[in-house]
Amino acid sequence: MEHPVINQRGDTIETIELNDDVFSVPINNTLIHQAVVIYQGNKRQGTHDTKTRAQVSGGGRKPWIQKHTGRARQGSIRSPQWRHGGIVFGPHPRDYRKAIPRKMRRKALKCVLSEKIRQKNFICLDSTNELNGKTQSMTTLLNNLGITNSTLIITANAQENVFRAGHNIPRLWTTPVNLLNANDVLNYQTIVMTVDAAKLAEEMWADPVGHRQKRASANITATDDTQRLPEPDATAENTPNQGTPTRIRRPRQTAVAQSDEETPTTPRRRRTSTNTPAGEDTPPTTRTRRPSTNTQSDEETTPTSATQSGEETPPTPRRRRTSQTEPEVEQ
Repeated sequence: MEHPVINQRGDTIETIELNDDVFSVPINNTLIHQAVVIYQGNKRQGTHDTKTRAQVSGGGRKPWIQKHTGRARQGSIRSPQWRHGGIVFGPHPRDYRKAIPRKMRRKALKCVLSEKIRQKNFICLDSTNELNGKTQSMTTLLNNLGITNSTLIITANAQENVFRAGHNIPRLWTTPVNLLNANDVLNYQTIVMTVDAAKLAEEMWADPVGHRQKRASANITATDDTQRLPEPDATAENTPNQGTPTRIRRPRQTAVAQSDEETPTTPRRRRTSTNTPAGEDTPPTTRTRRPSTNTQSDEETTPTSATQSGEETPPTPRRRRTSQTEPEVEQ
């Protein structure tokens, strides 16, 4: 949008192009109300305090005995129902400060500035060179601009001459653009902003598309670029450095069957022995809590069979009772 630029003598010299994302934002009354409540709450000191019945001096003894007086029982003359007694639910020191999200803070400020422009209470000033720190220079500027009500002057950075010139004038305040908030804009009827401050505000606050939308659009653009690239030849699949920007995923590792050998599939999270001879199936492994005491040899033996000559009787498993007696050794 275009807005006229006025010099310090009150003449229109040119027009400036203002960003619609900052100075032409639709009004959002709910958001502005939330921001103003937070700003006003942050200004509260929170030092209010009242005394409870424990903090009021006096009232150490019981006014009268509990019974036989015909009156209501009382324990202290500093109870809340007594005159000069304590306060029950009075205020105590607390912190009213709240944090406002950055997006909400910027959106509320842009809504208020846009509303000032729509109400024609916004003046774009070329510069503040004629302000020399004297109150008379600020009074002359306000008269040239035709301002008779409360005014907020916004500059690009902190300027001592502007501050000193308007310090003694009632209903006038000066502030740099980086310290501006929605509450200050609403407290003053006319807003005077320099051209440098308007350009700086556009750089800081102009963000029509959020970060997530920007990343999503960037990903879509990158995907379109990769789809336009030619596909590699099928004969050159194993050739390194094909020059394609797309990421090639590694194929999943599959079991390769050897010639005349079958590789069994082991269950998940089970370890099998790797010393399996060729042509034989890998026996499934099972977990046993107690290792077996019987050892296997080349010849299969059973724990209940009789022992041969010159051999010792194998030990019996633990927690097993047997009624068999050991056979006699053949001589």
